[in-house]
Amino acid sequence: MSHTRELSQRLNARHADLLVHGGTAITPNGAERIDLACIDGQIVALGELHRTWTAEDRIDATGLYILPGVIDSQVHFREPGLTHKEDLEAGTRGAVLGGVTGVFEMPNTNPLTLWESDLKAKLDAADGRAWCDYAFYIGGSATNAEHLHTLETLPGCAGVKVFMGSSFGDLLADEDEVLRRILKNGKRRMSVHAEDEARLIERKMLAEASGDVCDHPNWRDVESAFKATRRVVAIAEETGRRLHVLHVTTAEEMAFLAQHKRRVTVETTPHHLTMHAPECYERLGSLAQMNPPVRERHHQQALWQAIQDGVVDVIGSDHAPHTLEEKAKPYPQSPSGMTGVQTLLPTMLNHVSAGRLSLQRLVDLTSAGPARIFGIEGKGRIALGYDADLTLVDMKAERIIRNDWIASISGWTPYDGMPITGWPIHTVIRGKAVVRDEQLTETPQGKRIRFLETNTNHT
Repeated sequence: MSHTRELSQRLNARHADLLVHGGTAITPNGAERIDLACIDGQIVALGELHRTWTAEDRIDATGLYILPGVIDSQVHFREPGLTHKEDLEAGTRGAVLGGVTGVFEMPNTNPLTLWESDLKAKLDAADGRAWCDYAFYIGGSATNAEHLHTLETLPGCAGVKVFMGSSFGDLLADEDEVLRRILKNGKRRMSVHAEDEARLIERKMLAEASGDVCDHPNWRDVESAFKATRRVVAIAEETGRRLHVLHVTTAEEMAFLAQHKRRVTVETTPHHLTMHAPECYERLGSLAQMNPPVRERHHQQALWQAIQDGVVDVIGSDHAPHTLEEKAKPYPQSPSGMTGVQTLLPTMLNHVSAGRLSLQRLVDLTSAGPARIFGIEGKGRIALGYDADLTLVDMKAERIIRNDWIASISGWTPYDGMPITGWPIHTVIRGKAVVRDEQLTETPQGKRIRFLETNTNHT
């Protein structure tokens, strides 16, 4: 029997693999009290279904909101080469426990992800071990610039990621001519870490002289970010390339990027929306150290205003763990980065509870936005025919984030001890409840994310 005929028979019989009933779904129409029927990993019916449909499995979502599965489009899972602080299994396990159903992983591993063989090695490593769906970035570099138009079309590739600063070796692309070569060779939206390497080198003596992590946003100052952003946006306009600027942190950049939205999309992170200098450095020391830095409160307020104004397109966690031993090194030898994939949704739900944004806007930033700007197939909304990726949350649940909840190999979070209102309860990936009542219930179910602009026939 053909798949289409079998599906038709099951639709006629009104028998689902999974029926989610009693909750409030955030759909393109807004908040709706509807049930969802899922067959073969897809949403096949919406409406009042619980009395007329049967199912192999049911989730009673009474009192819960049903969100499209959260997509974290910036994580560093450190595999291969740095698995003493994170790996694909632990990172994706933390993702699903935090309500995340899909991730884009970054290329600054060891070896770097620069070539087809590097990408294939990561895809092979994720197969059977990843708890959520996944894609991997190819790094844009002087060494592979002329090959990027082909590399970016490989199945499982999330696109091209460029580091203008805060990187090393072949992954650092800090010169305009190298950026121009990279931007000319490809069509997909290119993601960029925009800090000006020359200015960072010039100003590092300030950090070395003080030895105080409170000077992190002074070393990596506003101009180091703003200068790089202006440079790469100008080259993107010259070459006609779409651009995605990652982890924007400054009021100046947001005002500038608001004038370039036709071609440029914008990310910010929960850390920059939740913490501010100098308080976070005084309280957490180097645990609050990341690149670009957490800045003063007026910059944080500008990020929130940019969310309100529609300038920000997505929220990514920039999950980038280091061990506590590494973080304990004297500043500035202490590495930058912190965990985030597991706390992305809880911290943002807490902001929803505090009235800083609506649940509908959060869905746009964490589900519909990533799907729209990166061209993800079949994800990002609750609608017929879409993947049954669902994040069910209790907006009244009160929890306290603790280090012992964090699945990351590094085992810590800068939010340890933080009270939260709003919490992920169930995580469903392609119709399978991998987390139920906050507990893992399945084996790893992750598969390669598909994109509209990749060559799915490539072998």
